[in-house]
Amino acid sequence: MNTSVKDLLSQPERTFNAKELAALAAYFRVVMFDTLHDRGTGHWGGSASSAELTTSLYFNRMNIKAEDPTWEDRDRLILSKGHASMNLYTVLAHRGFFPVEELSTFRKLDSRLQGHPCMNKLPGVDMSTGALGHGLSVGLGMALAAKLSGKSFWTYVITGEGCLNEGQSWEALMSAAKFKPEHFVLMVDYNKVQLDGTEEQIMPLGPLSDKLKSFGWNVAPTAYDGNNTEDMLASFAWMDSDDVWPKAVIYDTIKGKGVSFTEGKNAWHGAVIDDASYAQGIVELTSDLHQKEAAL
Repeated sequence: MNTSVKDLLSQPERTFNAKELAALAAYFRVVMFDTLHDRGTGHWGGSASSAELTTSLYFNRMNIKAEDPTWEDRDRLILSKGHASMNLYTVLAHRGFFPVEELSTFRKLDSRLQGHPCMNKLPGVDMSTGALGHGLSVGLGMALAAKLSGKSFWTYVITGEGCLNEGQSWEALMSAAKFKPEHFVLMVDYNKVQLDGTEEQIMPLGPLSDKLKSFGWNVAPTAYDGNNTEDMLASFAWMDSDDVWPKAVIYDTIKGKGVSFTEGKNAWHGAVIDDASYAQGIVELTSDLHQKEAAL
């Protein structure tokens, strides 16, 4: 009998392989699409693009304790692109930080699941984000705190193009290159589409790898496919390959990944998933989930 996502989620603390991570990410997209449609609010495009990034971190890579979310030695993740909160909430809930049933309260009055993550409200959120560009600065502070206190936890910061359009990000990049904290990693969710258009239309970042290198960062020699879990695990192996810090990894991803008519479309950055769009999109997402489960 084939393994199902339900079987996988009954043992969330073990280390998952690439096929298992792919099935989980596909399932999380279904959950996100369901929830955003039901609530009539939220950001589908950027949540969908980063599903494999967050899934691979929380179910393969990070040293965390869901039962002790403020554990001092835990690895940290900062979702600098805080508008993709539904992605983070979905992964945290299924990793055991809070009840999955609470996802249905997203963006309701008095809900802990606010439109942008709030570290003072919800277990598992390491930093309140949403004002683009703050994530790298805060992550640098956390990594420096680890260095000064003799801790070995990792600090990961997921940014999008919007974050890297902000001058504060480049100030943090320069500072990190100067102080060189260990176990500090920038992960760029490079879907090349923003709220009002493409990256090229709004503010071109290329050649991004060369720019990060010129700021003194150890940049992965290839841009990984951020929607492919085999590539995600390969990027993790590269992170462990040497002791040159800080490190940056560029992940080529697709905005609105998983639903054909939302992929690569800036209109789906934060558009409401209406009934007609849901009816078409959920078929595609469910089909992908079934294929991923069949491969287990």
